[in-house]
Amino acid sequence: MNNDQIKGNWKQFTGALKEKWGMLTDDELTQAEGRVDFIAGKVQEKYGQTKDDALHQVNEFFRLFDKDQTKTTTTRTTTTTKVQD
Repeated sequence: MNNDQIKGNWKQFTGALKEKWGMLTDDELTQAEGRVDFIAGKVQEKYGQTKDDALHQVNEFFRLFDKDQTKTTTTRTTTTTKVQD
Protein backbone atom coordinates (compact mmCIF):
# COMPACT_ATOMS: atom_id res chain seq x y z
CA MET A 1 0.00 0.00 0.00
CA ASN A 2 1.48 3.34 -0.98
CA ASN A 3 1.26 6.69 0.81
CA ASP A 4 -1.47 8.00 -1.52
CA GLN A 5 -3.66 4.99 -0.70
CA ILE A 6 -2.99 5.45 3.00
CA LYS A 7 -3.88 9.15 2.86
CA GLY A 8 -7.00 8.41 0.83
CA ASN A 9 -8.26 5.93 3.43
CA TRP A 10 -6.93 7.72 6.49
CA LYS A 11 -10.23 7.79 8.41
CA GLN A 12 -10.44 4.00 8.21
CA PHE A 13 -6.91 3.61 9.51
CA THR A 14 -7.10 5.89 12.53
CA GLY A 15 -9.32 3.58 14.56
CA ALA A 16 -7.25 0.52 13.74
CA LEU A 17 -4.03 2.39 14.57
CA LYS A 18 -5.41 3.45 17.94
CA GLU A 19 -6.47 -0.12 18.60
CA LYS A 20 -2.98 -1.42 17.87
CA TRP A 21 -1.02 1.44 19.46
CA GLY A 22 -3.30 2.86 22.15
CA MET A 23 -0.75 5.41 23.27
CA LEU A 24 -1.16 7.35 20.01
CA THR A 25 -3.43 10.35 20.52
CA ASP A 26 -6.15 11.62 18.21
CA ASP A 27 -4.13 14.81 17.75
CA GLU A 28 -1.07 12.82 16.67
CA LEU A 29 -3.09 10.78 14.20
CA THR A 30 -4.64 13.95 12.80
CA GLN A 31 -1.20 15.48 12.53
CA ALA A 32 0.16 12.36 10.80
CA GLU A 33 -2.30 12.65 7.90
CA GLY A 34 -1.23 9.26 6.59
CA ARG A 35 2.53 9.82 6.76
CA VAL A 36 4.07 6.47 7.62
CA ASP A 37 7.33 8.05 8.79
CA PHE A 38 5.48 10.29 11.26
CA ILE A 39 3.50 7.38 12.69
CA ALA A 40 6.65 5.27 12.96
CA GLY A 41 8.36 8.13 14.79
CA LYS A 42 5.53 8.32 17.32
CA VAL A 43 5.54 4.53 17.79
CA GLN A 44 9.31 4.69 18.30
CA GLU A 45 8.99 7.53 20.82
CA LYS A 46 6.09 6.13 22.84
CA TYR A 47 7.05 2.47 22.86
CA GLY A 48 10.84 2.79 23.08
CA GLN A 49 11.58 0.98 19.83
CA THR A 50 14.36 1.53 17.36
CA LYS A 51 13.53 3.56 14.28
CA ASP A 52 13.88 0.51 12.04
CA ASP A 53 11.68 -1.67 14.26
CA ALA A 54 8.97 0.97 14.48
CA LEU A 55 9.01 1.59 10.73
CA HIS A 56 8.87 -2.15 10.05
CA GLN A 57 5.88 -2.58 12.40
CA VAL A 58 3.98 0.33 10.87
CA ASN A 59 4.64 -0.86 7.32
CA GLU A 60 3.57 -4.37 8.30
CA PHE A 61 0.39 -2.95 9.85
CA PHE A 62 -0.57 -1.24 6.59
CA ARG A 63 0.38 -4.29 4.52
CA LEU A 64 -1.82 -6.57 6.63
CA PHE A 65 -4.63 -4.01 6.76
CA ASP A 66 -4.58 -3.79 2.97
CA LYS A 67 -4.59 -7.59 2.69
CA ASP A 68 -7.58 -7.83 5.06
CA GLN A 69 -9.47 -5.13 3.15
CA THR A 70 -8.81 -6.87 -0.17
CA LYS A 71 -10.06 -10.16 1.26
CA THR A 72 -13.21 -8.48 2.64
CA THR A 73 -13.91 -6.72 -0.66
CA THR A 74 -13.42 -9.95 -2.61
CA THR A 75 -15.75 -11.80 -0.25
CA ARG A 76 -18.41 -9.11 -0.55
CA THR A 77 -18.11 -9.07 -4.33
CA THR A 78 -18.39 -12.84 -4.52
CA THR A 79 -21.41 -12.83 -2.23
CA THR A 80 -23.08 -10.07 -4.23
CA THR A 81 -22.40 -11.89 -7.47
CA LYS A 82 -23.94 -15.10 -6.11
CA VAL A 83 -27.06 -13.25 -4.98
CA GLN A 84 -27.54 -11.72 -8.42
CA ASP A 85 -27.18 -15.08 -10.18
